[in-house]
Amino acid sequence: MAAEASLQNPLELGTKIVAVGRNYVEHAKELGNAVPKEPVLFLKPTSSYLENGGTIEVPHPLNSLHHEVELAVVIGQKARDVHISTAMDYAGGYALALDMTAREIQSVAKFPKSMVPDPDNLELWLKVDGEIRQKGSTKDMIFKIPYLISYISSIMTLFEGDIILTGTPQGVGPVMVGQKITAGITGLVDVRFDVGRRQKPESA
Repeated sequence: MAAEASLQNPLELGTKIVAVGRNYVEHAKELGNAVPKEPVLFLKPTSSYLENGGTIEVPHPLNSLHHEVELAVVIGQKARDVHISTAMDYAGGYALALDMTAREIQSVAKFPKSMVPDPDNLELWLKVDGEIRQKGSTKDMIFKIPYLISYISSIMTLFEGDIILTGTPQGVGPVMVGQKITAGITGLVDVRFDVGRRQKPESA
Protein backbone atom coordinates (compact mmCIF):
# COMPACT_ATOMS: atom_id res chain seq x y z
CA MET A 1 0.00 0.00 0.00
CA ALA A 2 2.79 2.43 0.86
CA ALA A 3 4.53 1.87 -2.47
CA GLU A 4 1.30 2.50 -4.35
CA ALA A 5 0.52 5.59 -2.31
CA SER A 6 3.84 7.23 -3.17
CA LEU A 7 3.10 7.02 -6.89
CA GLN A 8 -0.56 7.94 -7.17
CA ASN A 9 -1.71 11.42 -8.12
CA PRO A 10 1.36 13.48 -7.13
CA LEU A 11 0.30 17.13 -7.00
CA GLU A 12 2.42 20.03 -8.17
CA LEU A 13 4.70 21.77 -5.70
CA GLY A 14 2.86 24.72 -4.17
CA THR A 15 4.00 28.13 -3.01
CA LYS A 16 4.17 27.52 0.73
CA ILE A 17 3.70 25.24 3.72
CA VAL A 18 1.30 26.44 6.42
CA ALA A 19 1.96 24.68 9.72
CA VAL A 20 -0.52 24.50 12.60
CA GLY A 21 0.98 24.45 16.08
CA ARG A 22 -0.43 22.82 19.22
CA ASN A 23 -3.42 21.21 17.49
CA TYR A 24 -3.52 18.25 19.92
CA VAL A 25 -4.39 18.83 23.58
CA GLU A 26 -1.86 16.38 24.99
CA HIS A 27 0.93 17.80 22.82
CA ALA A 28 0.17 21.32 24.03
CA LYS A 29 0.29 20.04 27.61
CA GLU A 30 3.63 18.24 27.16
CA LEU A 31 5.14 21.53 25.96
CA GLY A 32 3.64 23.40 28.91
CA ASN A 33 1.51 25.55 26.61
CA ALA A 34 -2.12 26.57 26.92
CA VAL A 35 -4.60 24.89 24.59
CA PRO A 36 -5.18 27.48 21.82
CA LYS A 37 -8.60 29.00 21.19
CA GLU A 38 -7.70 29.68 17.54
CA PRO A 39 -5.20 27.89 15.25
CA VAL A 40 -1.55 28.83 15.82
CA LEU A 41 -0.03 29.25 12.35
CA PHE A 42 3.50 29.59 11.00
CA LEU A 43 5.05 29.25 7.54
CA LYS A 44 7.72 26.92 6.17
CA PRO A 45 9.56 27.23 2.84
CA THR A 46 9.01 24.66 0.09
CA SER A 47 12.81 24.42 -0.16
CA SER A 48 12.69 22.25 2.97
CA TYR A 49 11.08 19.27 1.20
CA LEU A 50 13.04 16.02 1.46
CA GLU A 51 12.25 12.82 -0.41
CA ASN A 52 11.40 9.61 1.39
CA GLY A 53 14.62 7.74 2.15
CA GLY A 54 16.75 10.87 2.28
CA THR A 55 18.95 12.15 5.09
CA ILE A 56 17.70 14.72 7.60
CA GLU A 57 20.63 17.05 8.18
CA VAL A 58 21.23 18.47 11.66
CA PRO A 59 22.60 21.98 11.08
CA HIS A 60 25.56 23.36 13.00
CA PRO A 61 25.78 24.15 15.86
CA LEU A 62 22.79 22.00 16.89
CA ASN A 63 23.24 18.47 18.21
CA SER A 64 19.69 17.23 17.70
CA LEU A 65 16.29 17.95 16.18
CA HIS A 66 12.84 17.21 17.54
CA HIS A 67 10.54 14.96 15.54
CA GLU A 68 6.85 15.65 14.89
CA VAL A 69 4.79 13.29 12.72
CA GLU A 70 1.79 14.96 11.08
CA LEU A 71 -1.00 14.54 8.55
CA ALA A 72 -0.54 17.03 5.72
CA VAL A 73 -3.41 18.32 3.59
CA VAL A 74 -2.49 19.07 -0.03
CA ILE A 75 -4.58 21.90 -1.48
CA GLY A 76 -6.15 20.96 -4.80
CA GLN A 77 -7.31 24.35 -6.09
CA LYS A 78 -7.03 28.05 -5.30
CA ALA A 79 -8.79 28.78 -2.01
CA ARG A 80 -9.71 32.20 -0.67
CA ASP A 81 -12.35 32.99 1.96
CA VAL A 82 -13.66 29.42 1.81
CA HIS A 83 -16.79 28.60 3.80
CA ILE A 84 -16.39 25.71 6.21
CA SER A 85 -19.28 23.84 4.56
CA THR A 86 -17.37 23.53 1.27
CA ALA A 87 -13.83 23.45 2.65
CA MET A 88 -13.20 19.77 1.90
CA ASP A 89 -13.74 20.46 -1.81
CA TYR A 90 -10.36 22.22 -1.71
CA ALA A 91 -8.47 19.27 -0.22
CA GLY A 92 -6.84 17.62 -3.22
CA GLY A 93 -5.01 14.89 -1.30
CA TYR A 94 -2.95 14.07 1.75
CA ALA A 95 0.64 13.35 2.71
CA LEU A 96 2.58 12.04 5.66
CA ALA A 97 4.89 14.72 7.03
CA LEU A 98 7.70 15.11 9.53
CA ASP A 99 7.96 18.62 10.92
CA MET A 100 11.39 19.01 12.51
CA THR A 101 11.88 21.85 14.99
CA ALA A 102 14.95 23.25 13.27
CA ARG A 103 14.23 22.12 9.71
CA GLU A 104 10.90 21.10 8.19
CA ILE A 105 10.93 17.77 6.37
CA GLN A 106 8.06 16.76 4.12
CA SER A 107 7.88 13.29 2.64
CA VAL A 108 6.77 13.01 -0.98
CA ALA A 109 4.61 9.98 -0.21
CA LYS A 110 1.44 11.73 -1.29
CA PHE A 111 -1.81 9.88 -1.83
CA PRO A 112 -5.11 10.91 -3.40
CA LYS A 113 -8.16 12.03 -1.49
CA SER A 114 -10.08 8.88 -2.47
CA MET A 115 -7.71 6.74 -0.39
CA VAL A 116 -8.73 8.54 2.82
CA PRO A 117 -12.47 8.19 3.46
CA ASP A 118 -12.15 9.69 6.96
CA PRO A 119 -9.14 12.00 7.51
CA ASP A 120 -10.43 12.67 11.04
CA ASN A 121 -9.74 9.06 12.07
CA LEU A 122 -6.19 8.21 11.01
CA GLU A 123 -3.51 6.70 13.24
CA LEU A 124 -0.13 8.46 13.06
CA TRP A 125 3.01 6.80 14.41
CA LEU A 126 6.74 7.48 14.58
CA LYS A 127 9.69 5.35 15.68
CA VAL A 128 13.33 6.23 16.34
CA ASP A 129 15.72 3.30 15.90
CA GLY A 130 12.71 0.99 16.04
CA GLU A 131 11.38 2.40 19.33
CA ILE A 132 7.90 3.91 19.22
CA ARG A 133 7.96 7.60 20.14
CA GLN A 134 4.64 8.93 18.86
CA LYS A 135 1.27 7.27 18.30
CA GLY A 136 -1.97 9.20 18.04
CA SER A 137 -5.13 9.73 16.03
CA THR A 138 -6.28 12.66 13.95
CA LYS A 139 -9.63 12.33 15.72
CA ASP A 140 -7.94 14.14 18.62
CA MET A 141 -7.16 17.29 16.61
CA ILE A 142 -8.57 20.41 18.25
CA PHE A 143 -9.23 22.13 14.93
CA LYS A 144 -10.46 19.78 12.18
CA ILE A 145 -9.44 19.98 8.53
CA PRO A 146 -12.51 21.87 7.20
CA TYR A 147 -12.08 24.55 9.86
CA LEU A 148 -8.34 24.84 9.15
CA ILE A 149 -8.87 25.28 5.40
CA SER A 150 -11.59 27.86 5.99
CA TYR A 151 -9.65 29.73 8.68
CA ILE A 152 -6.34 29.83 6.80
CA SER A 153 -7.99 30.85 3.52
CA SER A 154 -9.54 33.82 5.33
CA ILE A 155 -6.02 35.02 6.20
CA MET A 156 -4.06 34.13 3.07
CA THR A 157 -4.82 32.72 -0.37
CA LEU A 158 -4.00 29.04 -0.73
CA PHE A 159 -2.85 27.75 -4.11
CA GLU A 160 -2.82 24.32 -5.71
CA GLY A 161 -0.04 22.24 -4.18
CA ASP A 162 0.20 24.29 -0.98
CA ILE A 163 0.51 22.15 2.14
CA ILE A 164 -1.23 22.48 5.49
CA LEU A 165 0.52 20.63 8.31
CA THR A 166 -2.26 19.80 10.76
CA GLY A 167 -0.24 19.38 13.97
CA THR A 168 1.37 16.52 15.85
CA PRO A 169 0.25 14.20 18.68
CA GLN A 170 2.14 13.93 21.95
CA GLY A 171 5.51 12.23 22.29
CA VAL A 172 7.81 14.65 20.48
CA GLY A 173 11.47 14.40 21.36
CA PRO A 174 15.04 14.69 20.11
CA VAL A 175 16.77 12.67 17.43
CA MET A 176 20.55 12.60 17.12
CA VAL A 177 23.01 12.19 14.26
CA GLY A 178 23.24 8.51 13.32
CA GLN A 179 19.69 7.60 14.31
CA LYS A 180 16.97 6.38 11.95
CA ILE A 181 13.36 7.61 11.83
CA THR A 182 10.43 5.63 10.50
CA ALA A 183 6.94 7.08 10.50
CA GLY A 184 3.60 6.28 8.99
CA ILE A 185 -0.14 6.45 8.75
CA THR A 186 -1.43 3.00 9.63
CA GLY A 187 -2.70 1.15 6.58
CA LEU A 188 -1.70 3.87 4.11
CA VAL A 189 1.94 4.88 3.94
CA ASP A 190 5.28 4.87 5.75
CA VAL A 191 8.54 6.78 5.30
CA ARG A 192 12.14 6.33 6.43
CA PHE A 193 14.89 8.86 7.06
CA ASP A 194 18.47 8.78 8.34
CA VAL A 195 19.66 11.62 10.57
CA GLY A 196 23.01 13.04 9.45
CA ARG A 197 25.18 16.08 9.99
CA ARG A 198 24.98 19.08 7.68
CA GLN A 199 28.45 19.84 6.38
CA LYS A 200 30.03 23.09 7.50
CA PRO A 201 30.79 25.44 4.61
CA GLU A 202 34.47 25.89 3.92
CA SER A 203 35.90 29.18 5.10
CA ALA A 204 36.44 31.72 2.33
